[in-house]
Amino acid sequence: MTSLRRRLFVILLAATGAIWLCAVAWITLGSRSELEHVLDARLQEAARMVHSMVRGGNIAAAAGPLPQMQSGYERQLSCQIWSLDGELVARSGGAPDAALAGPSEGFSERTVDGERWRVFTIVDGEKGVRVMVGDRVGLRDRLVRDLVAGLLAPALLMVPLLGLLIWISLGRGLAPLNALAREIAARDGEDMRPVAPAEAPSEVRPLIGALNGLFGKVEAARRHERDVTAFAAHELKTPLAGLKAQAQIALASPDEAIREGALKQILVSVDRTARLVRQLLALAKLEAAPRPAAPAELDAAAVLREVAAHGPTPPGVAVEIADDLAGLKVTGEPEALHLVLRNLHENAVEHMPAGGRVAWRRCAGGLCVEDEGPGIPQDELPRVAERFFRGRHKNAAGTGLGLTIAAMAAERLGARLVVGNRDDRTGVRATLLWT
Repeated sequence: MTSLRRRLFVILLAATGAIWLCAVAWITLGSRSELEHVLDARLQEAARMVHSMVRGGNIAAAAGPLPQMQSGYERQLSCQIWSLDGELVARSGGAPDAALAGPSEGFSERTVDGERWRVFTIVDGEKGVRVMVGDRVGLRDRLVRDLVAGLLAPALLMVPLLGLLIWISLGRGLAPLNALAREIAARDGEDMRPVAPAEAPSEVRPLIGALNGLFGKVEAARRHERDVTAFAAHELKTPLAGLKAQAQIALASPDEAIREGALKQILVSVDRTARLVRQLLALAKLEAAPRPAAPAELDAAAVLREVAAHGPTPPGVAVEIADDLAGLKVTGEPEALHLVLRNLHENAVEHMPAGGRVAWRRCAGGLCVEDEGPGIPQDELPRVAERFFRGRHKNAAGTGLGLTIAAMAAERLGARLVVGNRDDRTGVRATLLWT
């Protein structure tokens, strides 16, 4: 059942019906108890009235007609007068021939001629008689059934009206949801304004708050995409313009050396552009990829050796991987581990002067890489993971995305990237800390 209105209607109608049935059961039990009490009291009164007539010596009148219930329950009460030695002295019309009760005094029940009787007995030792007044239990049950039927008949007639009123009330109660749906449906795809919750019921406000939060996230994502597109266009514009200029120089210059230098610059621009595109694709993949349900156990040292072997290493730059990294295991996604190590490695070797050294080693709580480059100005350290931020010591081949990708990949590994300057000499130390 997909309709909220129908679901609430069924629930409310079922709940109302259940309460009504419980009320009917309660009334039935209560009515039966009260009716039993009233009829028992009437039995006692009738028995005492007959007994008073017997004591007055008028046995014939005592066995005459007894007071009857109204509403068609004729001849409900029956009377018998028995002697103490077991002879039937007198009985009222409709009373059976067999004794209605045993010798004991007070209330009792007995089946006579296939019918159940409720009897009140008075024993008079002076007169030597036993007065019995009783009524049929079946008639009592009929009284209760008729009483309950009288209560149920109007209730059944009221059910359709009750259902209609519930349906109309639900429609009015759900009107704010319909108004909210109409307001959102009337918007175009660019309208991400928050929905005003001022006039909404308190039950609807959490939904409006969630919608406003979603609108905010969508707007932030769209703004982020626009920024990335603008930054990427700007960053691609520079190497493409350089490619065009160097190609024009190579075509126009008759000097072989100038043409060769222009062609080399073209190669540099192509490499930078290819790296920028590769990093943009890696960034988009990181942002869009879902997290795996069951992370794998990875050999960080093996991945690092592969990255160092296949990654760019400028001439004269040494790369050292400490022996204590052997056997270092981490849990996460293989792609994320490869991305974070490759981007940290490329970032380190790009800023390395000839004769410098890049060192990978274990450190407290994680993995460190240190270079011997110029370092990062202190005021730029908080911004090193921003997209396309290159700083004052930017490298010609840099894109400003390496540390951004490394930080995002580290987060997917359950780690945190900390970048700072070395204390012992110039250079940068990047640390992956697992929490």
